[in-house]
Amino acid sequence: MSLFRLFLSLGLIVTLAACSGKEVWAPDDAIAKAAYTDDSPPSLTLVTVINNGNGSGGHSALVINAHQRVVYDPAGNFQSEQAPERNDLVYGMYPAMLKAYYGFHARKEWHVVTQQVEVTPEVAEIAFQAAKNQGAAPSGYCASSTSAILQKIPGFQNIHHYMYPKKLMKDFANIPGVKTEEIYEYD
Repeated sequence: MSLFRLFLSLGLIVTLAACSGKEVWAPDDAIAKAAYTDDSPPSLTLVTVINNGNGSGGHSALVINAHQRVVYDPAGNFQSEQAPERNDLVYGMYPAMLKAYYGFHARKEWHVVTQQVEVTPEVAEIAFQAAKNQGAAPSGYCASSTSAILQKIPGFQNIHHYMYPKKLMKDFANIPGVKTEEIYEYD
């Protein structure tokens, strides 16, 4: 094998390794114990983290209120013993944990924009399954992975594929019935 082919092969291996996300697989009992069902209407909430200094988007995630409330947090780094994760799907999003999730992202340098849309129970379940099946996202692919999930959901197929959180946020704002809130914290 020539030296060129050897370096090419090694480069391909490194590139492919970088394209996979960090796989996290909480045990079944932890997932079952953390399951939380919220009694509010089924909904999807796009979460966008915005830099307070320059206005750029730093992260995208999706809160899914289906038969249980979870957060699809692609390439995210939120961790809590009470919120087990399986490949970027974080379980146990009871009210205080969801507040902690938002607070983890909102701080002096960043604020959080939430955009919530009520959906049918069937659509919420489709979103839940799509997020469950998506797998771990590589670092930097939060908006890409979130938009890929949204494109699989009835009523959200017009969402374009984006690499940038703010572009996804602007597209999501066009969905009828969206309710937008901003969360600021200064700790």
